[in-house]
Amino acid sequence: MATQQHPPPGACPAPMKATSNGSFQGENPLDYALPLIILQICLVVVFTRFLAFLLKPLRQPRVIAEIIGGVLLGPSALGRSERFLNTVFPKKSMTVLETLANIGLLFFLFLVGLELDIKSILRTGKKSLGIALAGITLPFALGIGTSFVLRSTVLKGANQAPLLVFMGVSLSITAFPVLARILAELKLLTTDLGRIAMSAAAVNDVAAWVLLALAIALSSSSSSLIAVWVLLSGTAFVLFAVFVIRPVLSLMARRSPEGEPVKELYVCITLSMVLAASFVTDTIGIHALFGAFVVGIIMPKEGPFAGVLIEKIEDLVSGLFLPLYFAASGLKTNVATIRGATSWGLLLLVILNACFGKIVGTVVVAWSCKVPLRESLALGFIMNTKGLVELIVLNIGKDRKVLNDQTFAILVLMALFTTFITTPILMAIYKPARKGASYKHRKIQRKDTETEFRILACFHSTRNIPSLINLVESSRGRKRGKLCLYAMHLMELSERSSAIAMVQKARNNGLPFWDKKRDDRDYIVIAFEAYQQLSSVTVRPMTAISALSSIHEDICTSAHRKRAALILLPFHKHQRLDGAMESLGHTFHLVNRRALQHAPCSVGIFVDRGLGGTTQVVASEVSYSVVVPFFGGPDDCEALAYGMRMAEHPGIKLTVVKFVAPKGTSLTFGSDAPGVISIDLLRGDNDQVGDDAIISDFKSIASKNQESITLEERLVESSQEIAGVLKSMNKCNLFLVGRMAPTAPLMDTKSAEYCSELGPVGCFLASSEFSTTASVVVMQQYNPTLNLHPLVEEEESDDANEKTELNPKLLICSNLIRAFAHSPSTLQALKSHAFGVYFPPRHLYFHLHTQSLAPQRVIYLEELKLYDGMRFDFTLAGKAKGMFLLEIQMIVGYGVLRVHDRGDGAISFLKANVDGRAPARFYNISRVGVAPRGGC
Repeated sequence: MATQQHPPPGACPAPMKATSNGSFQGENPLDYALPLIILQICLVVVFTRFLAFLLKPLRQPRVIAEIIGGVLLGPSALGRSERFLNTVFPKKSMTVLETLANIGLLFFLFLVGLELDIKSILRTGKKSLGIALAGITLPFALGIGTSFVLRSTVLKGANQAPLLVFMGVSLSITAFPVLARILAELKLLTTDLGRIAMSAAAVNDVAAWVLLALAIALSSSSSSLIAVWVLLSGTAFVLFAVFVIRPVLSLMARRSPEGEPVKELYVCITLSMVLAASFVTDTIGIHALFGAFVVGIIMPKEGPFAGVLIEKIEDLVSGLFLPLYFAASGLKTNVATIRGATSWGLLLLVILNACFGKIVGTVVVAWSCKVPLRESLALGFIMNTKGLVELIVLNIGKDRKVLNDQTFAILVLMALFTTFITTPILMAIYKPARKGASYKHRKIQRKDTETEFRILACFHSTRNIPSLINLVESSRGRKRGKLCLYAMHLMELSERSSAIAMVQKARNNGLPFWDKKRDDRDYIVIAFEAYQQLSSVTVRPMTAISALSSIHEDICTSAHRKRAALILLPFHKHQRLDGAMESLGHTFHLVNRRALQHAPCSVGIFVDRGLGGTTQVVASEVSYSVVVPFFGGPDDCEALAYGMRMAEHPGIKLTVVKFVAPKGTSLTFGSDAPGVISIDLLRGDNDQVGDDAIISDFKSIASKNQESITLEERLVESSQEIAGVLKSMNKCNLFLVGRMAPTAPLMDTKSAEYCSELGPVGCFLASSEFSTTASVVVMQQYNPTLNLHPLVEEEESDDANEKTELNPKLLICSNLIRAFAHSPSTLQALKSHAFGVYFPPRHLYFHLHTQSLAPQRVIYLEELKLYDGMRFDFTLAGKAKGMFLLEIQMIVGYGVLRVHDRGDGAISFLKANVDGRAPARFYNISRVGVAPRGGC
């Protein structure tokens, strides 16, 4: 078969046919447009995403990886190989590549326009407006000066007027989407710094587009009269868009109510308008991008219509087409053209002018507006962020012959450098102080019950709201202090550009969205507003928008700032229609683990199985049963205290089941195996006193409310009996249970449903086999020595009641640490002691020292380190033929560790519930059972 003919050298490449007949017909698919563009898209997307993955630890925005990827694919790196360039990016394919890239760019600029709210820009304060103008004028002036230097060196003979404007725009522009992404990643969007930066960047962005239109008009013709006609025609188009196109868009938006699907016809009309507007502006002579951008700006931002448009196009545009634009730009960038002292000197000059103009101009104005110096510097570096818009300016300048290859490469590197340094410098010079005053009421169990009870309740979606409101209403009480609810909507900050629009909406009035202009179709606001009106509970909805890897910081810092006594977290699994529990993903799982570790108050994990159904418990006639299994320990005391508060609600019946082990044994079961002597190294005397005190208080309350409050004592001899008792009560509405109850796990720890953050009992109650109707709240009581919270630095308080004294003899594992000898004969004398010292923010240290009859032999646990609330590293030290150290790990949750002396001076640990191998012989501590809680 004949293959496609190649033109002779020097001739124009022949147009490519769309598809081939296949390689079996003797044709090369890469000689045809469709297979080649598919290869190019796949290569560019994979390569840029790989670079983004490598740069992720540096917290760089994805645009950096895309710019670098485009440059590396071009003649600066891989493109230096003519074989690679002619195979993957031949000249004959560039028309198709650039056409697709520009179509993607059209719709991306439409999305950028959707992010800009003209009403907000018009309401920009004097401070932000002054900073924006300073960030434009000084860099623009320096850009004009730089253009004279370039024109006298590497741009001799260039048209002066358009060069002046292009250089001014390229140095003064601020990339609004990239800036928003950086601020969001660093959790600065809702700070004063973030608000000023976003407002100033929005003004800067609009001004830059106006200046770019001027530059394009000047570069399009040699006649000033034609340039004037171009500008007048562009102005007429903008007026037409505002007064003709916008009413049509508003009509379609009004006919697309919340909760109903948007008509496909409306979507098609809108996208057609984007293309038609692009055609008009291209015909006028100010580039097709302006038409798409203007349609995006005039699009109504209220209602679901804009969001539906974003969902329809952004993944395809941002994920596939837009990287092609970076590749096309990179193919024009040849870093090798920057050679010689003059070229490198010009690069340094351009970078210095860009940084100096933006930073100094911004800092001076911000300082004059009484912004602190550190924040002013941070603001200057933020406003120096470049990005895709910068590349658009440079590519238009190169296409219009205003910039040559060398100048283009210099300006691309300038944009890359200024954006790359923003995040690390910002992190270095501006660390917003997370300081807060210490507060007293951090848990439910308290002596002063008349004070306000504050709950920070978190939820992922509207699905959680009905049950959450029922749970909060149950917590209201009747005889105690008022209840204040902070309802925090947890929203993931994704890589999608619509996430920035979401941030913009939530940040209109700072982090809380309660006081912003209310959207009547916002179901979340409506639900909480209605609940507040029907009850005496003060409700303050909030929004936390962050990456799931760090959203626990927002939760914990907000809890501290709002002085919450309880954080309610949604379980990372939700119930399907068949009753099985389905996971939302591992990242949601980690959110709860990290929040447990860093919480500044008590925490409850809410396993929702439709608590209350469709009926709210506001009505007193509702029969609503709550069960509290009580084993002892601080977590169970917290669960019981929560239950006692709920019992004050007239619609709730409370049942407390106190589990008791036979005399001489404990609820851990199995520690008294034959041949093993159980010795309590750490008796929780304080815990026992606390258990007795709260049970005594509960009995006093129960005696006065016998109809609604019941106390049962159950004697159990095995974990199976505990499970049986709980199963007999699985028809109740709600279980309240302590996270780390001092008992053996009620289900296999190897099971896929086992979750260590729920504890030995909570896991069983949350499992699919236990119940399909009973919701569960797993409580962890706040303990300053066990719950690490380095996220907020507390200020000194003169109130002695608010100070926490750390007792050096504090027991690290407050529930249970037991040591067992293999047989009485191997342990004739046992001397043991334990003490703990707290070293914030991330380490706990303690010694557990035991000594046996064996001469010259001492083994003790020397160090314990906490990692992410899930894993511990132990350092074991001993004396036998010299000192040695060995690190081992243990998963949080009740488990059994065994010390194995191999007789050669080394010690190994075996997890008995994972590895069933029997050690050769036990020595010293032969088995250690630990029931840890959030920091033990």
